[in-house]
Amino acid sequence: MKSVWSAMLLCISGMVVAQTPVYLDDTQPIEDRVEDALARMTLEEKVALCHAQSKFSSPGVPRLGLPENWMTDGPHGIRPEVAWDEWYQAGWTNDSCMAFPALTCLAATWNPDMALLYGKSIGEEARYRNKNVLLGPGVNIYRTPLNGRNFEYMGEDPYLASEMVVPYIEGVQACGVAACVKHFALNNQECDRHRVDVDLSDRALYEIYLPAFKAAVQRGKTWAIMGSYNLYKGQHCCHNQILLNRILRDEWGFDGVVVSDWGGVYNTREAAYNGLDMEFGTGTDGLSVSASDAYNHYYLAQPFLNEVKAGNIPESVLDGKVRNILRLMFRTTMNRNRPYGSFKNPAHAEAARQIAAEGIVLLQNRDRVLPIRLDKTRKILVVGENAIKMMTVGGGSSSLKARYEISPLDGLRARVGDAAEVIYARGYVGNTDGSYNGVVSKVDLSESRSADELLDEAVSLARDADYVIFVGGLNKNSRQDCEGKDRESYGLPYNQDRVIEALARVNRRTVVVLVSGNSVAMPWADRVPAIVEGWYCGSEAGNALASVLVGDVNPSGKLPFTMCERLEDYHAHALNDPLVYPGVGYKQFYKDDIFVGYRWSDLQKSNKPLFCFGHGLSYTTFEYSRVTLDRKQMTAADTLRVRVTVKNTGRRAGAEVVQLYVSDAESSLPRPLKELKGFEKVMLQPGESREVEFLLDCTSLSYFDDTKHEWVAEPGRFEVLVGASSGDIRSKAGFELR
Repeated sequence: MKSVWSAMLLCISGMVVAQTPVYLDDTQPIEDRVEDALARMTLEEKVALCHAQSKFSSPGVPRLGLPENWMTDGPHGIRPEVAWDEWYQAGWTNDSCMAFPALTCLAATWNPDMALLYGKSIGEEARYRNKNVLLGPGVNIYRTPLNGRNFEYMGEDPYLASEMVVPYIEGVQACGVAACVKHFALNNQECDRHRVDVDLSDRALYEIYLPAFKAAVQRGKTWAIMGSYNLYKGQHCCHNQILLNRILRDEWGFDGVVVSDWGGVYNTREAAYNGLDMEFGTGTDGLSVSASDAYNHYYLAQPFLNEVKAGNIPESVLDGKVRNILRLMFRTTMNRNRPYGSFKNPAHAEAARQIAAEGIVLLQNRDRVLPIRLDKTRKILVVGENAIKMMTVGGGSSSLKARYEISPLDGLRARVGDAAEVIYARGYVGNTDGSYNGVVSKVDLSESRSADELLDEAVSLARDADYVIFVGGLNKNSRQDCEGKDRESYGLPYNQDRVIEALARVNRRTVVVLVSGNSVAMPWADRVPAIVEGWYCGSEAGNALASVLVGDVNPSGKLPFTMCERLEDYHAHALNDPLVYPGVGYKQFYKDDIFVGYRWSDLQKSNKPLFCFGHGLSYTTFEYSRVTLDRKQMTAADTLRVRVTVKNTGRRAGAEVVQLYVSDAESSLPRPLKELKGFEKVMLQPGESREVEFLLDCTSLSYFDDTKHEWVAEPGRFEVLVGASSGDIRSKAGFELR
């Protein structure tokens, strides 16, 4: 490594020349640059790097030419600029964004290529806005459908979330922007999120709740991790010895920066010693005493500096944090080869539409009601507030100031054109406030008519329509799909069930489109022929939905979580124990353990899911061959090849997600009946066949032994199960691990 005195003046041939500091020379290894910059900094400059200077930025070192760090909320689009010390808008006119689909929709594509496209597209917009950290994606596990923030995550299965998060990170970071994977860890509810202390078995922690984070670190090479608000074993997760030091740093070898969630820090010494690098959003007395001095009151600000100066905290602890922060800078803002990014890019709109269309799930399609046959249709009635409500506004930190948002009604009208008349009826009134943090919806949702009047209008129009498209579900208002609070019930709000049932009675071609990020009760499921999960699909929502409804796009989305008939069918609620959810006295224990989602549903002889994990229909049909294995026995050093041929037996092109599950038939410990260990999405023309191959190794067969604190694959009999969903297994084959 070059000497830290590399900036000293050198006399060469009688001329005085200033040598470039190593930290500015990006031809040098990053670690050399980190050490060089660190050696030049004062104690005060080091501490300043560890805490915010505004709502979304932290200071650099102007004296040394080290730039500020600027964060932006994602993970679905770049948040509008806010005032320096406020959450409300700064009033910029050029800070709108492309709104991409919510991550539940991305996960429902079951397509890593879509995750890469998503990451690259959102990364380019973050880079254009000169952000160097994107606060996303989120990979917390879908444990209860009441969690207000599930729409920001990637479903119930750790393998699926792992496979989808890695390319998202790669896409973002290829733009010179750090992905900040969140919320680490166990942030699986919004109820009491700042105070609930979560405990669970190490086996559940490692098998269910950590794998996606581990994949983000070790395979995705994420440059940042955000801690969560909740506590784990008595310590807040933003400064948690077990999670941040033992697991993240020591076991996984994470070399990036740990960022607090906004307001998630509570103690200077714990923040210093327990793995946190950068503190944001802390509420302090300074905010009321002196806004200009507020950030010096943070736990990792003046109190931290005082402790280091007094010798109570070694300077080496501070230096460790600064190394991580400098490494972030050199990977992003100090990288001279960093791409420029782009804005108002038509490719981003196309990416948003493609991801949305590929993630929309056709849950039910009796009598082949869909796609809409425009050549035989004269009138389509669209009913429901969600057909016109802006869904990019609201939901918490993922609320966006979108450049535009195509509503389901407008998207369908644009696609149908003159082929048929598309009329609209409100049907019900939900939340008429379309604003959030200073962003105001462009749609007037005010309504003076009564619920009965709205229902009567919809039913009357439905009698004469060829199709009724009811667009309802949840919205991104408080206690629905929204940060801060969980849902209060499993049923649809605003008496939507009443409207759906009334429409179904008078029109046999009633299609229910659910706009949501969570499962809901569907007591009318057997009375409507078609149900579509339409997610929160961002700017291109209406265009994407219309393309699926009329058949321009053959639906290929698959559910990333189980949809149960009743709330009590989810394990966290089946136990009927408040200690399991939402906690008692802010203490919570995950008695549901590893049996989350389909891992629990598979064990039930009754109360089977309404729609199982991995389920999704198509406008064509697929036939699976018998699965074959390249060996009947394997050792821990072997790789098992699993092959199956899939054929499109229908009349139109379509994509099928081939899913591979593994079952341990002879485990000494309780294990799920099967676990997802592979999937591949294949596009097939009518009559076309393709062989799909999966590779399994010993890690695919392992469980976490919390007595040994290691992964174990027990010798014995295993099965591979291949199918179209967790509930639609087409072929099985057995083998033995020796």
